[in-house]
Amino acid sequence: MSRVTLIFAAALLALMAGALFYAARMPVEVEAPAQTVPAQLETVSHPAFALPDLEGKAREFSEWDGTHRLLNFWATWCAPCRREIPLLKEFQAQHGADGFQVLGIAVDYPEEVVLYAEDAAFNYPVLVGQEDAMAVAEGSGIEFIGMPFTMFVTRDGEYVGAYIGELHQSHLDDVVNILTRLDNADITKDEARGALAML
Repeated sequence: MSRVTLIFAAALLALMAGALFYAARMPVEVEAPAQTVPAQLETVSHPAFALPDLEGKAREFSEWDGTHRLLNFWATWCAPCRREIPLLKEFQAQHGADGFQVLGIAVDYPEEVVLYAEDAAFNYPVLVGQEDAMAVAEGSGIEFIGMPFTMFVTRDGEYVGAYIGELHQSHLDDVVNILTRLDNADITKDEARGALAML
């Protein structure tokens, strides 16, 4: 093998190693569903937690007991997360009076979230954390693999599913339909879990 070939091969390997190192350090954005809800989570109650809001005041998850909660995990640097926000604001405006509550959980630095919120004009609570926010998801057994993702918790505090990836209007329409049917006793919680896993 010639010296030139060896030098070229070494340079190519170094370039590939550098690209892999850089790719491994990039933040992950999930733009499509990557997994369904694991079967072992089917009867998990959501753990109690408290996270600071945009003013730095600790807010307890139990504050929203009695509502169906959509816990939307997002970050300011995540483009699909930002695309969801207007849709979630519209959802909150339309369905808040019917007992649905969006909770934004920003996995980000507080100063970045506060700055972003000035323009976003959220109409639902935004809680902020980094490791603490990730622990909220992991406490329910969800592997934190990227954002955005949204967890669904019933009025009585039971975790019934999650959607990993960017939400669209059709997903939210299905969530309202499924959880309203649950309220009306048209379906059981097991059936609601199964339906939410199909989103």
